[in-house]
Amino acid sequence: MTASYSSTDSTLTLSDAQIGETLVSLRDFLRWAASEFHVSGLHYGHGTDSAWDEAVALVLGALHLPWDVDPTVLDARLLLMERARIAALVRRRIETREPLPYLLGEAFFAGYPFTVDERVLIPRSPIAELIEHGFTARFPEEPPARVLDLCCGSGCIGIATALTLPTAEVLLTDLSEEAVAVAKINITRHDLGRRVRALTSDVFDGLDGRRFDLIVSNPPYVDARDLAAMPAEYRHEPAMALGAGKDGLDIVRRILREARRYLNDGGVLIVEVGNSDRQLEAAYPAVPFLWLEFERGGQGVFALTAEELDAHAASFA
Repeated sequence: MTASYSSTDSTLTLSDAQIGETLVSLRDFLRWAASEFHVSGLHYGHGTDSAWDEAVALVLGALHLPWDVDPTVLDARLLLMERARIAALVRRRIETREPLPYLLGEAFFAGYPFTVDERVLIPRSPIAELIEHGFTARFPEEPPARVLDLCCGSGCIGIATALTLPTAEVLLTDLSEEAVAVAKINITRHDLGRRVRALTSDVFDGLDGRRFDLIVSNPPYVDARDLAAMPAEYRHEPAMALGAGKDGLDIVRRILREARRYLNDGGVLIVEVGNSDRQLEAAYPAVPFLWLEFERGGQGVFALTAEELDAHAASFA
């Protein structure tokens, strides 16, 4: 079978036999994959931002090698089965536009690996930086003891929090039973069954009055116009994890209206709304949203204290 990919100004073709004959080392496959990605017009946004970075992630991931692999390995001769595996992944990435983490079945978040597939959003939230710092900016004296990861998807935010804060108890919730199933896989993967639980819940409906020191959420927040214009890669992700009505705030409004009943005094609510931040400020002009800043980039994550939620309860009603 021949693989053929084209762009407006270039066509690259290699048969299986040619791949086996001309590409033999890890370095060869990195160079070839990067070239193929470059001419194929892929969109990057699920952990990489260039054709080269995507090629590195695919080739190393296919061979189960770490990012910081010894450079001498680059010239190692690959087995025929390894060459075939890489070539198949390159083809599939180009032909289907599936995001690479789905092809590999794994994504990294806050430095930890997570199992992912098309049942869940691919982890990419800037909230990872807050986790890596143990939420110390919001909890300078002692870390939160009870944490809720609302709209958890793969469970990456809550599980990474539990791994970073070894005394915290964490609850993961999502409306999607399929997402909760993936979150449970990741709880088991990281051996956190004693401190982390996952359950199905429509926002706060299934929590039975539980209270938390920290509620953190990366809910659906993409508005209808942006959802319709998303590149093909994003269409492999579950639509219910992305879209949230005409202005992207359908779920966020519920969170703001109901969160205080589940937040302890002195607690903090942290929510990502991405580029729906302007719509949020326009909808609640009197609310003092604290927009968090990130060293590695990212926008649209706000924090509100329990007391601020009390003070502006009328705005959220």
